[in-house]
Amino acid sequence: MKVTASSLKKGDFVELNGSIFTVVKFEHNFHGRGSANIRIKVKNVATGGTTENTFKPDNLIEQISVESTLMQFLFAGSDTLTFMNEQTYEQFELDKDLVGEFLPYLKEGQQMYVLFHNDKALAVRPPQSVRLQVIEAEDAVKGDTATNAKKPVTLETGAVVYVPLFIKKGEVITIDPETGSYIERA
Repeated sequence: MKVTASSLKKGDFVELNGSIFTVVKFEHNFHGRGSANIRIKVKNVATGGTTENTFKPDNLIEQISVESTLMQFLFAGSDTLTFMNEQTYEQFELDKDLVGEFLPYLKEGQQMYVLFHNDKALAVRPPQSVRLQVIEAEDAVKGDTATNAKKPVTLETGAVVYVPLFIKKGEVITIDPETGSYIERA
């Protein structure tokens, strides 16, 4: 369906020059006199390459409709991830590239939405937050807690994140999987 460039937002899927892209960044620029511009940064779903495009706000762009399906992450292979549709018990193998930057925060049994277009997986939508156990953490040194100091810890998935000094080994913490930042102690 055709939509105006000004109605796009981050996460939308569009078709440009016969390829499917996802909108990574959206900017509405207006410099005093003259007309406004819409700048979008898009990522090619097939190749992973990114490009930037500029449009007038009323330009029409082909937006792709996607179907969102809740799935459970089962396990990771060498370069694929296996998900299961909990309604039909059908399993899907997806490339690790579809998951993106939150791959280190995936935990077996976790539920998330997989986005499909014409029965082809386009992307995986990360959860808002992930709870993971700290398996390795150094003890805080007395006197270091006066400032907003942080230390690196290793999580059960192998990811390393920076957390406040009071976090200890064995604790469960909440992480934002899109940014990899610490949110709170669970």
